[in-house]
Amino acid sequence: MRKAQGSWEKRILKSLNSMCTELSIPLARKRPVGEQKELLNKWNEMGTDEPDLSLFRPVYAPKDFLEVLINLRNPNYENGDSLSFRTHLGLIQVPLKVKDIPELKEFFVELGLTTGQLGIDDSTQVPPELFENEHVRIGQKVLAEQDSAAAQQYIRQGSPTALRAELWALILNISSQPEDILYYEQLKTNVIQHDLLVDSLIYKDVKLTASNDDYYFVFEDYLYQVLLCFSRDTSVLGHFAYNSASPPKSYIRGKLGLEEYAVFYPPNGVIPFHGFSMYVAPLCFLYHEPSKLYQIFREMYVRFFFRLHSISSHPSGIVSLCLLFETLLQTYLPQLFYHLREIGAQPLRISFKWMVRAFSGYLATDQLLLLWDRILGYNSLEILAVLAAAVFAFRAVNLMEVTSLAAAEAVLADLSTLKVMPLLQIFLFATVT
Repeated sequence: MRKAQGSWEKRILKSLNSMCTELSIPLARKRPVGEQKELLNKWNEMGTDEPDLSLFRPVYAPKDFLEVLINLRNPNYENGDSLSFRTHLGLIQVPLKVKDIPELKEFFVELGLTTGQLGIDDSTQVPPELFENEHVRIGQKVLAEQDSAAAQQYIRQGSPTALRAELWALILNISSQPEDILYYEQLKTNVIQHDLLVDSLIYKDVKLTASNDDYYFVFEDYLYQVLLCFSRDTSVLGHFAYNSASPPKSYIRGKLGLEEYAVFYPPNGVIPFHGFSMYVAPLCFLYHEPSKLYQIFREMYVRFFFRLHSISSHPSGIVSLCLLFETLLQTYLPQLFYHLREIGAQPLRISFKWMVRAFSGYLATDQLLLLWDRILGYNSLEILAVLAAAVFAFRAVNLMEVTSLAAAEAVLADLSTLKVMPLLQIFLFATVT
């Protein structure tokens, strides 16, 4: 895994360096005073800026990353002629341990059909308004107690819209202290003083994704502010202690290979890819104060999102999620799985982009926030793979009739009308196992 991650990083760096060379642009430069003033003046309306980014291209897109994962093999694993590894016919060929439906039921027990859920309109047990009123009352009590563990347990049944911002901040241990606001201002100063090549990648990504999204285009300025500051934040480097990736290094000109002249580039060690800004966009609905929005995003990234674009064997890592998704489909919807495989429409080729983005930009925002409630509640990303499988199960009848990858993609092109919680419940608790 580490070796694969290492060679993937080399590819990313090669792509970044070749862009530098082609465009004759330095990785970093100090902005002239005039430019600094101009940027400061338009800090809150950076979206109005239209720099020419036609020559810039995203360093990589999720589909490039998927090809790397498909080629992963375990050198100690003798496949031979035996039909071991449950004759896994998906694209992921690494035999990692993933949960089956009985284990998922046990893990996500609070999502069961007998438990009240926000995001389900027709619970048979209790009238929805009664459950909601009581749930809000308990939520207010949890907030009054400032108990992070209780908030995490509570949010497994979904968070009332009015309490979500505070509950997430409590679970993530974010309290806006004066020093946090000062820290954010220092990051902003770093952005104003220095221009990095990754800034153009961030601009380009926001323009290509969030700016074209019906829900998120209004937050364009917030996205620039948060992502530009994020790229300067050296505290993010701390997460590499438990991440299989390692931060890229750059050397001061003329000192290549001399460690004492090495610096991490970008300073936070994270090179943004196509769709990266969609990790921030949904949070803009909850937090309108830039430094608070920034802290929440940074914590979400170092707890969860980094796992979606690094190669590891962690249960919430993207490799395990892909394998969990494929295993669920192959085990519980074998006909659909084989049909799609036969027509050259491997299901993972369709669902991978949903999981890498944690469904941001694919689901309606209210549904996405209900899904992210559960990520925080269970401290796990496994629910992404379960939802991806549930979407295929929900559209199975239509998918059985398609005869090409393009047709299958068309059936699954629009997820914005889906209701997350009923899909998850039906798939986990009403599937014949």
